[in-house]
Amino acid sequence: MAEEHLSQLEDEAIFVIREAYTQTERLGLLFSGGKDSIVLSWLVRKAFLRGGIPFPLLHIDTGHNFTETLAFRDQWCEKLTATLLVRKVQESIDSGRIADDTSTNPSRNALQSVTLLDAIGELKFDALLGGARRDEEKARAKERFFSFRNRSGQWDPKNQRPELWNLFNGLKRPGEHFRVFPLSNWTELDVWNYALAEEISLPSLYFAHERDVVTREGMLLARSPFVTLGQGGSFERKTVRFRTIGDITCTGAVESQARDSRAVIAELTHTSTTERGTRADDRKSEAAMEDRKREGYF
Repeated sequence: MAEEHLSQLEDEAIFVIREAYTQTERLGLLFSGGKDSIVLSWLVRKAFLRGGIPFPLLHIDTGHNFTETLAFRDQWCEKLTATLLVRKVQESIDSGRIADDTSTNPSRNALQSVTLLDAIGELKFDALLGGARRDEEKARAKERFFSFRNRSGQWDPKNQRPELWNLFNGLKRPGEHFRVFPLSNWTELDVWNYALAEEISLPSLYFAHERDVVTREGMLLARSPFVTLGQGGSFERKTVRFRTIGDITCTGAVESQARDSRAVIAELTHTSTTERGTRADDRKSEAAMEDRKREGYF
């Protein structure tokens, strides 16, 4: 039954990928180096096995990434012989397009939207595949497979198109585009089970390892040049892993002994906390993700 479930999810995702490819002129794949975008890129390769990946992968680099993520990103793209395009938030800051966060623990997560929209205009993408899943949090649950974005790159949950019987309407006017989410019906466990079944490599950050962390607002933040201790704070050595990989200043770790995929899967079956619960940027308000998505976020 589990194999049949994963096979159905795979078939659906590949169908969506091929629909996006046939309905658009310039397609790309948003690639963060996290598990969802890794699995998505694997599915894209399967969808176009004879010809490889026929469009580029786009990474929006905040400059606050885990070094492990960037190293894995480059190795993975080399393995898939995929074209990787990188656009940097720092360049948007240097050009005056956006202002850097100057708070005690600065996060550039929300700043990515401007860099992303600039890249879409520069590279003339009319659709980008993304690894978002509906189970992640409330705003993600409102997404369609084909998520329509207006000329300003903004998302309006009330202005999305019906998708009955997996019929997708990819018509758009100049300047508009789509974000396409083939993994919409997957869960965190589905991603892990599929990665295990397909023997897909994942970054070491997802598995238990020793790391210096500081506890902040109930989260374990990794030691880095971008995380300051503040008054009375101290780093502790703990055995942790990360359930999601984003900006190092807002991505929290969890204490864990899960050192391989099977152990992670066993751990996830007994947790009631969502993976986005380890992201500080999603804790700011009930509508934090939705607000960012309205501005052009992933």
